[in-house]
Amino acid sequence: STGSSGINAEYGGGGVIGAPRGGGACLRRGKLSFGQNVLVCGAGPIGLVNMMVAKAGGARVTITDISASRLEKARELGADNTYMFRADTKDSREAADEIVALHGFSDLTIECTGIGASIGTALWATKAGGSYVQVGYGAAEVTFPIVAVGVREIDIYGIFRYANCYPTALRLVESGAVNVKGLVTHNFPLKEALKAFETTKAGTGIKVIIDCDK
Repeated sequence: STGSSGINAEYGGGGVIGAPRGGGACLRRGKLSFGQNVLVCGAGPIGLVNMMVAKAGGARVTITDISASRLEKARELGADNTYMFRADTKDSREAADEIVALHGFSDLTIECTGIGASIGTALWATKAGGSYVQVGYGAAEVTFPIVAVGVREIDIYGIFRYANCYPTALRLVESGAVNVKGLVTHNFPLKEALKAFETTKAGTGIKVIIDCDK
């Protein structure tokens, strides 16, 4: 069965429908409102989907990453601004100032990397009274500017599991508001499954599909 959207007929669509489900849950958790400034940290599959879902919700979105190719993909998928985050960044406040100069303070920030320097930058770039959702997980413990969070009354939300998100995700894909096929960078026949995993491990793809019919 393909369902009313028909996306299950093609692995490029059906195989990645879980992504907008997650993006919708993250943005709902952060209470996305129409017209907000949204900052997404990390332009991997989850970050890109959060960007697209936020855009579908009327947001202006800036996305960060350390990879030029991923930022190029983000622009292709509709990012309003991109920011090249330096992997050796030591001063998260300085990086945040550069993002704010580009984007303005963020009403809602979605942090998808779990990296300490990115977390600090994301919090500094969030406006007073803004919302921050921690999606990415890295080290079990990180250092972040807790005084700034408290003084500026930033609401921090965690997220781990989703519920009742598939209907919304299906509608977003069916309407064309979220282009999940745009996330697919590689397709491999089943006999080349090892190549698919190697591509994923190397970080050269976004979403890698194994076509079991070939």
